[in-house]
Amino acid sequence: MAQNKGNRGRGHGRKGEVRKRSQVLSSRNKRWTKVDGTTGRFMDQMAKKGRAFKGVRMK
Repeated sequence: MAQNKGNRGRGHGRKGEVRKRSQVLSSRNKRWTKVDGTTGRFMDQMAKKGRAFKGVRMK
């Protein structure tokens, strides 16, 4: 499982975005889908409509 390493609550977590991943908004169901940057395969889809993944680049 990915982690934002550092002390919790002190602002020392991950700096920048998650590498080799992006997310696209599906026009059909209005949900963000996470895409693997190396293979191009879909990885995950957000459960809530309109909410994007945190720390993942948007396309």
